[in-house]
Amino acid sequence: MKRAIAMCGAFAMLLALSVTALAQKGANFAGTWELDKSKSQLPGRQAEMIQSVTWTITQDTNQISRDQKMERNPNAQGPGGPPPGAGGPPPGGGRGGGMGGMMGGGPLTVKLDGSESKVENERMKSATKATWQGSVLEIKTEATFNTPNGEMTTTTTEHWELADGGKTLKVHRVAESPRGPQESTWVFTKK
Repeated sequence: MKRAIAMCGAFAMLLALSVTALAQKGANFAGTWELDKSKSQLPGRQAEMIQSVTWTITQDTNQISRDQKMERNPNAQGPGGPPPGAGGPPPGGGRGGGMGGMMGGGPLTVKLDGSESKVENERMKSATKATWQGSVLEIKTEATFNTPNGEMTTTTTEHWELADGGKTLKVHRVAESPRGPQESTWVFTKK
């Protein structure tokens, strides 16, 4: 009887460790995703200026990468381009400026082991870290930009989550800059 109880205990522990390992692995976001503006919650100016956004995401056990392509609405009048980081810097990548900057656009590559990915050049330096919260991926970036008015620091936090059996990608983004916080929810459909 003691042996059976010990075996059940060992089995329960193995099962718990397996479930924990699966939860830490997270979701697989790989694929091509198109923004569904009708389901997204974008600040007014962004919603007006964006015609379409496509994300191409690749992912393996070590890292996740995102390439963003955006088409601007030709009928929208732009503000002349926001200051760097107005909507968050592109974590792990170069800065595209203009609308890409408002959207946290540009390339993104971040490690999935919890270590920081750093980028530094003459215009900016940033540190990005990704952590799993179950199947939700949190990507947090702190960036400092050199501007004509001196240095400016922004912090962007994104939560990526799959829905509808993996057919929908929801990204909740909070960007904090000297202009104040900006919150948005991006809903993408898998192509």
